[in-house]
Amino acid sequence: AAAMKRLNRVYAMLSGINTLIVHVRSREELFRESCRIAVEAGGFQMSLLALVDRSTMTVVPVASAGKDSELLASIQDALSSTAAPKTMAARAMKEKSAIVSNDSQNDPQVFFQKHYADSGIRSIAVLPLLVSDEAVGVLALYASEIDFFHAGELKLLAGLTDDVAFAIDHLDKQEQLDYLALYDPLTGLANRRLLLERVAQYMRSAAAAGHKVALFLIDLERFKSVNDSFGRVAGDALLKQVAESLTHTFGDANLLARIGADHFAVVLPEVLHAARLLEQSLKTFLEHPFRLDESVFRVAAKAGGALFPEDGSDAETLFKHAEAALKTAKARGARYLFYTHAMTDAVAAKLNLENQLRQALGRGEFELRYAPAVSLATGKVTGAEACVWWNDPRTGAVPPHEFALVLEETGLVHEVGRWALRHAIADYLHWRRSGLTAVRISVNVSPQQLRSNGFVAEIAEAIEVDPQAAGGLELAIAESLVMEDVKHSMAIMQAMRERRVTIAIDDFGTGFSSLSYLAKLPADRLKIDRSFIAQMTAGPQGLALVSTLIKLAHSLKLEVTAEGVETEEQSTLLRLLSCNEMQGPLPGKSVPGDVFAARFLAVPGA
Repeated sequence: AAAMKRLNRVYAMLSGINTLIVHVRSREELFRESCRIAVEAGGFQMSLLALVDRSTMTVVPVASAGKDSELLASIQDALSSTAAPKTMAARAMKEKSAIVSNDSQNDPQVFFQKHYADSGIRSIAVLPLLVSDEAVGVLALYASEIDFFHAGELKLLAGLTDDVAFAIDHLDKQEQLDYLALYDPLTGLANRRLLLERVAQYMRSAAAAGHKVALFLIDLERFKSVNDSFGRVAGDALLKQVAESLTHTFGDANLLARIGADHFAVVLPEVLHAARLLEQSLKTFLEHPFRLDESVFRVAAKAGGALFPEDGSDAETLFKHAEAALKTAKARGARYLFYTHAMTDAVAAKLNLENQLRQALGRGEFELRYAPAVSLATGKVTGAEACVWWNDPRTGAVPPHEFALVLEETGLVHEVGRWALRHAIADYLHWRRSGLTAVRISVNVSPQQLRSNGFVAEIAEAIEVDPQAAGGLELAIAESLVMEDVKHSMAIMQAMRERRVTIAIDDFGTGFSSLSYLAKLPADRLKIDRSFIAQMTAGPQGLALVSTLIKLAHSLKLEVTAEGVETEEQSTLLRLLSCNEMQGPLPGKSVPGDVFAARFLAVPGA
């Protein structure tokens, strides 16, 4: 009968705790209520739940019931003292099995025998809580009867501790998911979702008190180059330092958020002089020394700001307007800008243009036009530079500079770029089959295309249409784009070389490339930027610079094309400097493919 009573008490506790596990929503509730149910439903004199503190690697009581404070204090002291490894809790965790004393007053393994006797405790069971076979804590049960814990009770209790451990693990994972839903795991700052919740709260308070709320979005400049040069680990270390620096600057991490790879946000619940504060903050940020691999860096940033109530009545609108200000600051090269209604109008216009360009691609409204490259030695056309024009049925022919940036920003450049590449190859092959003087066609590569992992495969597929296709194709890559990620760029260029596609370094002189890198680039041609050609006739320095660039290219066995040639004087000087080719208004502007073929490629007398 006594054994049955003991089992019934354990069953009652088991039922109560398992019901709790189904509905519990927090670790604290689980711990507190499990101990309470053990005492009230299980009839135990006392219960205690303790967990391992990973920071100190000690076992710390987190909940208890039915205790007296003096006994609990003694247990806590033992768990944190030099005697801790000898306690029943430590042994249970080490051996991953229950440690039992069915006569605590006469058992040498039990500490505080007198305390237990005074509290009416005669039997103790300490059961490990195992998560993925690792002991994370213990559940200790204290009975008033001698010889309480036997095989039947311990089997039930082992199942119970498995259920409690499962609940702990589940709640830990849920808390982690809840954390990730609101916080950036790298920096510990709020993410966009939590930022917007906080902004909305501050806006409600500001509306009641009659003051302003400022929201700043901050974009780190050239962060990608840090990742490319030093690796992801160093990039993450820099982001953590940025978060710490911003926290120091603004005084409270709760005002900050990380909202993108290299984007941060700051909300100021009450602000009087927003522009002055933002100016000073960016200056402080620029002067702050960041350290990576024993090197000191200065990190620049651009920012966009919006103010409540002027720039938005809700958090989403305020964020959208701060974002528009940031985009405008980046486009204009400004350190920071505050939102104006014109910025939203510009964004709306850009979205409208994006929709029109998507429709244009589907309707076949894009056209490839060609500008001639002319040999300075013979005067003959030796190449064609392809550019994409848009035949807008509403306004007529639209030059590429009016929509190229939107193609890049929206990702449409991939589709339009593939179309241009295939169209250029088709035109080249058509010229050959028609008996014309087929010349190589130079096609510009956009930043997004070069960064795409599938770019080499796209080129390979495009030139597979005909064995002659590769010989007629030249890829023009801006020098500044090459220098963003030299290793990646060189791999792309080498892969093109192996497929017999020639490579031109476009806009040369603007990308700050070093001679050591330039000598290694698997390129065939340098195209000197038009800004240098324009200065040739302005003074001896301009002429000397172009002369140096041409000699440098020839020393590296590269052909040289001068871009933007406008006058006969420029043409004459370039010929005297042994430049190979020229492009620009003087030799000819971009014209449709059929016009280009008739004007520049027809064989005389044919």
